[in-house]
Amino acid sequence: MQPRGPSPTGAAVGVLETAIAARIFPAAVAEVGHSRGVLWREHLGTLAFDGAASTDDATVFDLASLTKPIATTTVVLRLAERGTLALDETVSACFSDWRGPDRERVTVRDLLEHASGLAARLVDRPPTTRREFEHEICVMTLEAKPRTRSIYSDLGFILLGFIAESRGGAGLNVLFAEAMGGRRDLGFLPAGVDGVAPTVPLPDDSRRGRRLAGEVHDNYAAALGGVAGHSGLFGNCSAVGRFARFMLAAAQGRIVSDMPLTPSSLSRAVARSTVPGSSRALGWDTMMPTSSCGTRMSAAAFGHVGFTGTSLWIDPTRDRYYVLLTNRVAGGGTVDQMRDVRRAFHDALADL
Repeated sequence: MQPRGPSPTGAAVGVLETAIAARIFPAAVAEVGHSRGVLWREHLGTLAFDGAASTDDATVFDLASLTKPIATTTVVLRLAERGTLALDETVSACFSDWRGPDRERVTVRDLLEHASGLAARLVDRPPTTRREFEHEICVMTLEAKPRTRSIYSDLGFILLGFIAESRGGAGLNVLFAEAMGGRRDLGFLPAGVDGVAPTVPLPDDSRRGRRLAGEVHDNYAAALGGVAGHSGLFGNCSAVGRFARFMLAAAQGRIVSDMPLTPSSLSRAVARSTVPGSSRALGWDTMMPTSSCGTRMSAAAFGHVGFTGTSLWIDPTRDRYYVLLTNRVAGGGTVDQMRDVRRAFHDALADL
């Protein structure tokens, strides 16, 4: 009899330990579960590379672009359920500055699918007020004709955050807290800094030279007070896992108490865009063998990643979710290195 190889969880721990040793990130917390609960959770490393406190299950991470599907998309779809906002409503109906024959037919749906033609980021340094952000995004030259290709855009989700606040009559943080039943372990503007995995500002950030703990890493979100449609969400692994279980229940057509989205809304959210070559859905990304979810998830899988080193992937066919939270931007590795870690992590756990 040949010796058995490492268990799926043992292989995943090996991937993360190797990444920590290579200084790709100092801290990592991971969780895998199904619609009924947690199957496995592990924490590794320290909060920073300089011998800070050890990571634990309660460590809070800056979730970065997980804000897009978890918070902003959820709030927008809830407003659509209530009839307060229509996904096929034009962006020009929401912003007086959004004018011109190249963009008059762009819709809220296009923003959610990264199909509006907007660039990823602004060329110049970020503005300092919501009104300035709104104006600069609305009048900038589009990078592509709408719905001809997918361009991953923070700017489109900044506008979605503004739209949600205007139609919802409250801040995005308040609307998302309402969607989560008032729970405080997954949300914007974390209280205090204890137990938060720190990050380091990028060189073009005016905050460079100091460590951020409990402050959003993204400088656009920071300029907007820490609450923005593209970034600003904080949470620990168990909170993200609980959200994933809600999504699995909705994907299975089940109604459970306090779920943020109905099954019908989730079904709309994870339907892949018809834009040529796009893997995007409404706020979410979908499974491609070349993506961060690795090669072994089903075609029904959907998820997203965050620039800080976070990711969430959900596979309804397998009834599994996979949370990986790290603080790569605490002086750690590159985006490409993080992508390789994510792929190896997810492939290792495919048989769990």
